[in-house]
Amino acid sequence: MTQIDKQAPVMVTGATGYVASWVVKRLLDEGLTVHAAVRDPESAEKLKYLNELAEKAPGKIKYFKSDLLEEGSYAKAMEECQLVFHTASPFTVSVNDPQKELVDPAKLGTRNVLEQANQTESVKRVIVTSSCAAIYGDNADLEKTKNGIFTEENWNESSSLDHQAYSYSKKVAEKEAWEIAEKQSRWDLVVVNPSLVIGPGINPKGTSESFAIIRQFGDGTMKAGTPRWGMGVIDVRDLADAHYKAGFTPEAKGRYIISAHNTDLVEMAKSLREHYGKAYPFPKGVLPKAMVWLVGPILNRSMKRKTISRNVNYPWRGDNSKSIRELGMNYRSLSESMVDFFQQLIDSGAFQK
Repeated sequence: MTQIDKQAPVMVTGATGYVASWVVKRLLDEGLTVHAAVRDPESAEKLKYLNELAEKAPGKIKYFKSDLLEEGSYAKAMEECQLVFHTASPFTVSVNDPQKELVDPAKLGTRNVLEQANQTESVKRVIVTSSCAAIYGDNADLEKTKNGIFTEENWNESSSLDHQAYSYSKKVAEKEAWEIAEKQSRWDLVVVNPSLVIGPGINPKGTSESFAIIRQFGDGTMKAGTPRWGMGVIDVRDLADAHYKAGFTPEAKGRYIISAHNTDLVEMAKSLREHYGKAYPFPKGVLPKAMVWLVGPILNRSMKRKTISRNVNYPWRGDNSKSIRELGMNYRSLSESMVDFFQQLIDSGAFQK
């Protein structure tokens, strides 16, 4: 059991990110001092939203210049911290060189943060934000699971540099984390494995893949329909809560699937249509798999036919019972997450004609 002193500062990597900024908010609201590791601590524009959070919260924020790929750059930020949240990692599916743009940064970044934890005597626990992508590569992988559901016992065995490279990078990075953690005994590692993260951002003009997907529901891109592509989803606010609980629950250990709903693109669109009616060109129909297979790669170069064949018309099922049982997680409804996310896009002018 690992007891964390709430008087000690807490470090967060990539603090301005979509997930990390909500983690920062949760920590500040609890009155903690956050050591925010960022690329440019002098950029008032990039730190604007975090500064606004700190002004309204009982906690304090301090910025430290850090580079994910630079060895030793987290030394200052980690000083005196007992708890470290490593959330920084690239999330994009459209890359030219997956090894250089995805795998190397994810693996090297994880190594740099955890090796620094090895050198920082105060550190007692590290929380690594991994992904359900480290657990599975394609929905078709579900057929190889023991009970037809993904659990923390599963590892992604179907992804590679040539197929689902982003998912492959998440597995490689998490394996690296466990390898480093198991070679020492002073600090313990807890890994959070979220499914697709949705919900409003602290920065309303976020650029993550999640924002792109939700935007396409309302801008007419998917007007003709959407494939029945199964996926798990988690609200970013619940995910931040999961990070906090993983950090401060003494008994927390191992991996945690953090996913609220086993759903698909069709059901996600339906939740918006039920709330907004015909105000936006939401997808109504279900696109046949054959059509997606035929035109998908033409419309989106990152959409490979192998990916389509192994995911469309396959359900996604993840077991979140460990998170409920050990962390006391309580998840928001799909409708609340989707509507709050979409409304933020409306308010930020994403659909102005």
